[in-house]
Amino acid sequence: MDVSELTKNIASFAASPPSDLSAEARAGLYGAVSQLRDALMDPLQATLRFAFGVHETSAVLLAINMKLFDLAVAAGGPLTVDELAEKASADPLLVRRVLRMLVGLSLFTQHSVDSFSAKPLANIYVTGSPLREAMIHLGSHTSAVARLPEYFAQNGYKNPDDAFQGPWQFLEKTDKHYFDWLADHPNLQHAFNTSMTISRMGQVHWFEFYPVREKLSGVSASDTTLVDIGGGVGHDVVAFRNQFPDIPGKLVFEDLPSVVASGVANGLPSGVEGVGHDFLHPQPASVKGAKIYYMQAVLHDWPDKQARTIIKHIHDVMVQGSILLINENVLPEEKVSLYQAEIDLSMMVAFSSLERTVKDFKKLLESEGLRLAHVYKPAAMTPGAGTVLEFVLA
Repeated sequence: MDVSELTKNIASFAASPPSDLSAEARAGLYGAVSQLRDALMDPLQATLRFAFGVHETSAVLLAINMKLFDLAVAAGGPLTVDELAEKASADPLLVRRVLRMLVGLSLFTQHSVDSFSAKPLANIYVTGSPLREAMIHLGSHTSAVARLPEYFAQNGYKNPDDAFQGPWQFLEKTDKHYFDWLADHPNLQHAFNTSMTISRMGQVHWFEFYPVREKLSGVSASDTTLVDIGGGVGHDVVAFRNQFPDIPGKLVFEDLPSVVASGVANGLPSGVEGVGHDFLHPQPASVKGAKIYYMQAVLHDWPDKQARTIIKHIHDVMVQGSILLINENVLPEEKVSLYQAEIDLSMMVAFSSLERTVKDFKKLLESEGLRLAHVYKPAAMTPGAGTVLEFVLA
């Protein structure tokens, strides 16, 4: 192999990649290049990469807060350091130092000693961009993640198992659950909400690959057909009703009373209703005996200690013939991707919780009297795509 020629070809391709690459081809190339990088790293390069990851996150967050992305993108061309500093009401030396990082991250181009412009990728971090909010949300975990070694050194090397007494409470010096802490920080709450919306973009609804009509063939108008637990403002049950307007029975979404009130205020289709409820408490009698109980991305917010409580309360209102569907990003038993492992670590930091494998879910729900009946997956398992686990009474 002519390494020199290969290097030239890779550099040439990187300088001008085809504009018509499919998402699949792009992902394949990115994966191959990442493998090549990992294979070529020497020990020092690997150490620097692992040690300086937090610097990259901080530089992007600084640029967002200083509105450097907004200013540079709006300019449409090069700006001097002094011009950016004046517009940002910031110290020119600080701006220069942040810009050096942004150039290294391929977000900015440096034209001369004092001239910089935004690259196309910088557009994703301007005000109004959902990915800007995702960066703010995930970046807010950076300091806590960086201090995990301190947490475990002081608390023993035991996996966290209490959502109200874990890394987040220790590192933020609070006694509040993460969601309660988040409510006290409106900008971060907004960023979190936007990030959760992004996570569902492009994903197929569970009822597009789950055999809904087969499972609900015997329901009647007097039945409670579906209860979406932790269902927010009711988006999923409304989408279900729109997809299956002919399936009889009542559709219910549950969440905290303030959340449900917001959904009800927006107006609901006939046959859909909201119930204000905290799922850490026993389920209301009004949802007893439903055909399908459904939870999407709920249990990954809770360690086994609290997850068992949630499941027990659902078990207590199920009857023979009831189904519990768990829609989660399920980890493979082996060869977990770096992205999946990072999300798992984020869940540990914020919630003392975890991403689970099918075996983990099976063990967890069996401990509360349920049996795994089937596993359903969409045709295309893209990053973030949910897997639906069907449980019935044991």
